[in-house]
Amino acid sequence: MNNIYKDFAISDEVFEYCEKTIESLKERFEKIDRTADINQLKVIKAMQKNNVSEACLIGTTGYGYNDIGREVLEKVYADVFHTEDALVRAQITCGTHALALALMSNLRPGDELLSPVGKPYDTLEEVIGIRESKGSLKEYGVTYRQVDLKDDHSFDFEGIRNAINEKTKIVTIQRSKGYQTRPSFSVAEIGEIISFVKSIKSDVICMVDNCYGEFTEEIEPSDVGADMIVGSLIKNPGGGLAPMGGYICGKKECIENAAYRLTSPGLGKEVGASLNINRDLFQGLFLSPCVVANALKGAIFAANIYEKCGFGVIPDSTEDRHDIIQAVTFNDKDKMIAFCQGIQAASPVDSFVKPEPWAMPGYDSDVIMAAGAFISGSSIELSADGPIKPPYSVYFQGGLTFPHVKLGIIKSFQTLYERNLVEIPEF
Repeated sequence: MNNIYKDFAISDEVFEYCEKTIESLKERFEKIDRTADINQLKVIKAMQKNNVSEACLIGTTGYGYNDIGREVLEKVYADVFHTEDALVRAQITCGTHALALALMSNLRPGDELLSPVGKPYDTLEEVIGIRESKGSLKEYGVTYRQVDLKDDHSFDFEGIRNAINEKTKIVTIQRSKGYQTRPSFSVAEIGEIISFVKSIKSDVICMVDNCYGEFTEEIEPSDVGADMIVGSLIKNPGGGLAPMGGYICGKKECIENAAYRLTSPGLGKEVGASLNINRDLFQGLFLSPCVVANALKGAIFAANIYEKCGFGVIPDSTEDRHDIIQAVTFNDKDKMIAFCQGIQAASPVDSFVKPEPWAMPGYDSDVIMAAGAFISGSSIELSADGPIKPPYSVYFQGGLTFPHVKLGIIKSFQTLYERNLVEIPEF
């Protein structure tokens, strides 16, 4: 094995350090495999219940009327996530689009959107109107309020109580940390905040940005009271096969509103051709629990490698996982860039490309992204990115197979080591 890694320019000392780290993680990896078992069976049961057949794998064109595959897939998603209904469409272009669709279809002028967990992910700032943009919720008379987390990252329950008022229509909860160095929320914590909010105003719609969190635990936010959960198909639930798309699962009325906004009043879910991607969406969902397990193992491996070197890691090397993202804080621009370039060098696609920071649309600073993926922008495939600004934190996620995630982390460490940006610690 050591000789094979030498073909990737991995030194003996780096290989030995990383192999010892993996050896110490076997018990944690077994726990992740158990969660994958449970979620895999959940997906299979939903597919069997809804009689997924070969006919479901064939797509439609034009208007997409009577698309049996699309209709069955949405029933499967609703059953997997234990919701009344689901909207699963290729026409939803990304996670931000799915979130914007869920918000804009269920908010009306005069309503207020509340985030009880601090600022949302960067790309939602223009959707809401925190940063000025055409077509924002702010332009349509929807106000926004947020309650920051406490210094220890716990919920500010008193602040939330004071923020909820007669105009509060939707409470949005971001499960993953995004480009922040806070912990991601467990399903139990999300259930706690939903229960608290509804005890104050029972008719509030609680929406959870579920991106990066699907299948990392045995249950989902929809099992603990979320009225809508929203995500991207080129993240966890697409299993690396979905070439595009997003989903919204939740209460029937919320989904109907979203469908009418996505297509047209009067048309809703009845239109939207699936072309030739039904097979990929079904098979991607089928593979997703095990793919997510591989990504989780990679995140834990990365945390253990870099924490021992003295870098800040969130989650730390021992914490339970509630999404697939691993944050590593370098406090140094060059180290951050070297990490991303190492990840890119381990990719099966575009391994010869050297990522550099650039002004990516939707962000307020330059961003570096490493992603040699089969599906462009697919965050369930091995990738790493982050904004080029203090504290120079990189966000690592994905990996369809553990051997590839392993190579990516080892190559990132090798790149830092070669540039004298890190020393190999005593194990």
